[in-house]
Amino acid sequence: MDPRTAQIAANLAAVRERIAAACRAAGREPESVTLVAITKTYPADDVARLVELGVRDVGENRDQEAAPKAAAVPDVRWHFVGQLQRNKARSVVTYADVVHSVDSLRLVDALTDAVVRSGRETPLGALVQVSLDDDERRGGAVTGAVEKVAEAIAASPALRLLGVMAVAPVDWAPDDAFARLAAISGRIKQRFTGPDGTPDWISAGMSGDLESAILHGSTHVRVGSALLGKRTPLG
Repeated sequence: MDPRTAQIAANLAAVRERIAAACRAAGREPESVTLVAITKTYPADDVARLVELGVRDVGENRDQEAAPKAAAVPDVRWHFVGQLQRNKARSVVTYADVVHSVDSLRLVDALTDAVVRSGRETPLGALVQVSLDDDERRGGAVTGAVEKVAEAIAASPALRLLGVMAVAPVDWAPDDAFARLAAISGRIKQRFTGPDGTPDWISAGMSGDLESAILHGSTHVRVGSALLGKRTPLG
């Protein structure tokens, strides 16, 4: 095992133990939480190393990085987690299994159109990104728009509503942020559970706050620096 792979393996083991410990504290099974490895600014070689070590879910937040990496390492579930410009929708739907950051009706329309035009055979998974502090300057649907976006996703023939996503505001205690997201998730599940299943994904928690997110029901934690370390951006 080369030194970089060995370092990532050690980091991965540590992150998995953190997830397991958080699940024990919350009275949950570790299998109820999916680790999404966030590989932004890291090369495709590191994605391949993660796959070799058993990681099956990988996330990116910029299409210009994600598209070539997905082409180089296709045998994983690719998650798009960043703010998505509508003009990138046609590219993203060719490789992503899930988009975590759907925050407007216009983006729902763009993704629906892109999936239809692509000829994709399976619906694109979609999560409503929630603005927990209702700050419209950042990504996420504000409180009054969350259910409208969810309704549009659920009505789309090309998308499948999976749940909600959020990033804890920097000036909020993580417990307060994730408790609010859990309450919103509960409303979404109650309203939109149907023949296609229950939209029960909660995408929340990163390297610094995954324990709090898991305590409040996160099903998918998005971890980058704790796995891959600090790195100079690719540009």
